[in-house]
Amino acid sequence: MVDRFLHMFEVAATQGHGSIATILFIGFIFGAVIQWARVDKFEKIAGFAMLEDMTVPKMLFFAIGLASIGLYFMIEAGYAHYHVKPILLGGLVIGAILFGIAMAIFGKCPGTGPVSIAEGRVDVLVGAIGGIFGGLLFTYAYPWFKPIMGPDYKKATLPSIFEGHESVVILIYGAALILISFLIPDIEYLDAEDEERRADI
Repeated sequence: MVDRFLHMFEVAATQGHGSIATILFIGFIFGAVIQWARVDKFEKIAGFAMLEDMTVPKMLFFAIGLASIGLYFMIEAGYAHYHVKPILLGGLVIGAILFGIAMAIFGKCPGTGPVSIAEGRVDVLVGAIGGIFGGLLFTYAYPWFKPIMGPDYKKATLPSIFEGHESVVILIYGAALILISFLIPDIEYLDAEDEERRADI
């Protein structure tokens, strides 16, 4: 187990993702932004599920729009790369339903969960352990799940659909998502902790 854990760092350091220090630095920045925006709180995620707090979708649309533009042009310049996964429609639909249900109940996602664990939240740690065992079960039972994963629409990407106009399409797509983030109503649920925080500011 320890060897596999260390191998993970070795793979990350030798696949062109940058040094371990760079990866950790980006991770710390990501965690700091998540904590600053407080989207690691149960109330924020659950509030979004009940349409009582729009902090999460506003942040997601803005981040995805900005990252889409930045990542595309970094890839074009040779500073980054990514691996496109095939579109397995059955797996996407079933996975999205399970993910949505779990996120609404748990009040966390794979991005905000580790931040909450770092804050010492035991409930999230228990959920993360359950997620690891769920992943192991899925890996073991994948041969039985595979028939319901299709149909397979191959590795489609937005730029590949509009060949010859990739840069323009990405700019429009990213700008549209950023615009949507500003158009989403500024609705925010504030609990006692948030009210106290706002008062201190």
